[in-house]
Amino acid sequence: MPVRLKKLIGTFLLVVLIAVYALLATIIAVAHLGQSSVWVQLAYFFFTGFLWILPAMYLLWWMVQPPKAR
Repeated sequence: MPVRLKKLIGTFLLVVLIAVYALLATIIAVAHLGQSSVWVQLAYFFFTGFLWILPAMYLLWWMVQPPKAR
């Protein structure tokens, strides 16, 4: 697959990943952290704020890989 096509697909997937992840993290926070202390909320948002980086790193790594030789 050409690198330009991979970058187009990867960019679209990255935007979708971030949107869906942010929505899910917020829904979970509203449902479960309403009566929690500030420290628990801070830890949750700190953890979830960095957790999306793992799939994004893999996606970015895939996007920049050169095409395989035939």
